[in-house]
Amino acid sequence: MFDARDYPDLLVGLGEPDDSAVWKLDDERALVVTTDFFTPVVDTPFEYGAIAAANSLSDVYAMGGVPFMALNIAALPPDLPAEISGEILRGGASKAREAGVVIAGGHTVQDKEPKFGLVVMGFVHPRKIISKKGARPGDLLVLTKPLGFGVTTTALKRGQASEQDVQEVTQWMSRLNKDAGQLAREFEVRGGTDITGFGLLGHGWEMASASSVGLRFNFASLPFLAGAQKYADAWTFPGGTSDNRQYFGPRVRFADGIDEASQMLLFDAQTSGGLLLSLPPAKWADFQARAAELAQPAWQIGVVEEGDSVFVSRS
Repeated sequence: MFDARDYPDLLVGLGEPDDSAVWKLDDERALVVTTDFFTPVVDTPFEYGAIAAANSLSDVYAMGGVPFMALNIAALPPDLPAEISGEILRGGASKAREAGVVIAGGHTVQDKEPKFGLVVMGFVHPRKIISKKGARPGDLLVLTKPLGFGVTTTALKRGQASEQDVQEVTQWMSRLNKDAGQLAREFEVRGGTDITGFGLLGHGWEMASASSVGLRFNFASLPFLAGAQKYADAWTFPGGTSDNRQYFGPRVRFADGIDEASQMLLFDAQTSGGLLLSLPPAKWADFQARAAELAQPAWQIGVVEEGDSVFVSRS
């Protein structure tokens, strides 16, 4: 219905598997636009709003953009106390302010279960867009947040998560990818995405497919939340994780000795996860040093190879 040839200024749209749409404004600026929203993943309304906002903002950072404006999207039960609704919106506004983003309006409807998120707009240079098709053989794969958000928040919903683990996952999900995005721009990264609903392996396979390369992840190098393996062994995965395994599983190979629960952790549906970046190895030492200056965690978790598959080695 929408032929990309009819819209030459649409630099990224439905034809690409990327995180945001991008529209060229002129030779120096393009507009990055995205939207996301979801049901509560934690019990506290302020933190829920902050996490939802951080997650929505992440797609702009993942494209190499800098967000500047957002609109609220909220679906709220009519009997939800006003102070709870207010806390959700306040959490989102607090995270937007931290990002240097103004919330300029929005829209609210009634629904049986709360849902909240943002429409986010940002700017990027047309020739400096980060996309899933930008990975090149020889690049290092760098991750900026740990894994295990889905399995931990599902344990919370089932009353099985410890308070310490809930605090840890809430802190990470609330963390903006602002500094990670700044690093990606400073080091002129061209291949990347953020790790959200499709999990590490789902989003990794999208990058491999778009770039016509293979990815090799080193299981021993992957960072996990403190309780992730414990909850994986208890099989507290969200439904989306099983969907990811079913769809992306045939596209992924595992080395012998990686048990099923550990494999599932790599399909685990994340909320407000980190950026997965494809970085030339010559830049890694300076990237690490700059990351330390920004207090931005960064783990080297694998490499980009020739090929067309995703492989997970033990080390």
